[in-house]
Amino acid sequence: MSTPLETSRPNAEAEPRHHLRFHVPHLHLGSVFGDDWFALKAEAFARFFGTPVFLIVQTVLVAIWISLNVLGFATFDIYPFILLNLAFSLQAAYAAPLILLAQTRQADRDKAHVDADCAHREALAEASEQRQALAAQQTAQLLQLLEQNTQITELVRQLTQRVETLTLEMHAAIVQRAAQRKAEQA
Repeated sequence: MSTPLETSRPNAEAEPRHHLRFHVPHLHLGSVFGDDWFALKAEAFARFFGTPVFLIVQTVLVAIWISLNVLGFATFDIYPFILLNLAFSLQAAYAAPLILLAQTRQADRDKAHVDADCAHREALAEASEQRQALAAQQTAQLLQLLEQNTQITELVRQLTQRVETLTLEMHAAIVQRAAQRKAEQA
């Protein structure tokens, strides 16, 4: 009997059943943006944008930038901080597409997992229906066996009564013959 894992992939070797076996058929699906180095690094970078470490580091760098220029230690970007504004604009120009890329890739993974979970639930429901059908069939067979057992028990009772009746008749006939022989001999 083949497992769901074996039927989903042709020529699959016997693999142990594991909790992600319904996700295996979706492993061949490529991401919309591919799985190359750039796509993976871009997604990792986009995910980094939402971490507390990024926010703290950016806040510290901006505070240092403004402090250096306001206090006069450096004059490369004096008030109104046009270079800082340009850096934020550049960061936003790259961050937005990277974040969208990461969200799209995650949506693709989520869809594949939802499909696999749906297949898993369907397989569980089908297995449950099969178990219920088998239980109903076994119950019907058990009831049929009980009915046959009742019939056999009734037949045995009737045969036992018949044997008892025949035994009593034979006994009466033998006693009667013995009485007749005694009567003839006397």
